[in-house]
Amino acid sequence: MALAKTPSFRLDGRRALVTGAGRGIGLAAATALADAGAAVTLISRTASEIEAAADAIAAAGGKAETLVLDITDTMATEAAISAAGPFDILINNAGTNRPKTMARTTEDDYDAIMDLNVRAAYFVSRAVTNGLMAAGKPGSVIHVSSQMGHVGGPKRTVYCASKFAIEGLTKAMALEFAPHNIRVNSIGPTFIETPLARQSLADPEMNAYIMSKIKLGRVGQVEDLMGAIVFLSSDAAAMITGAALLIDGGWTIG
Repeated sequence: MALAKTPSFRLDGRRALVTGAGRGIGLAAATALADAGAAVTLISRTASEIEAAADAIAAAGGKAETLVLDITDTMATEAAISAAGPFDILINNAGTNRPKTMARTTEDDYDAIMDLNVRAAYFVSRAVTNGLMAAGKPGSVIHVSSQMGHVGGPKRTVYCASKFAIEGLTKAMALEFAPHNIRVNSIGPTFIETPLARQSLADPEMNAYIMSKIKLGRVGQVEDLMGAIVFLSSDAAAMITGAALLIDGGWTIG
């Protein structure tokens, strides 16, 4: 009897680009991909963070290099990615939030969130997919979205708008790039204990709300995302595109 062989989760020989890679989810993603054998390029505006991260990955036996960029500068970003690529894997992770009611949200708040969460993600994606198509290579793009791309939340009108946009981008990109064997998916974390989330987690009222919504009864850790990132990057997910993988502890089930 011939048995099916489980596809490999290894990423040896592949190059991965991770935005917002100096800390939190981005650093965890870079670490997971390097552990699986990928050569990882870490992007951040803060050189000291990604240099320390790359050194730590190398000390653990991985391959990592850095690219200091402000990805809201589209022209500079596209030029840098074009010169450094092609990349087989993109983790579109850089993002921000300024939790406020709509009444208190300023134009600057709106622009800061949308420019990084949507505009920058869009043009980083374009640079990476252009490189893959020029090289005739398959690839995997993973947008780090949020459970807030599927539901609403208090003080998150702009943030939710940005993440719903990323979910739409994921589906449209998946359709456009399927003929090129470039898969595009999103992951939707719940509140993960990172520097970005700590402001909300430190607010007793918001913390109580968060814990009432997470059915598994705990806030997420970056380790909860690492397996999903490796899976969607690997041949084990070769038939998955246009999907939203929710890692939300049951938040969105009702």
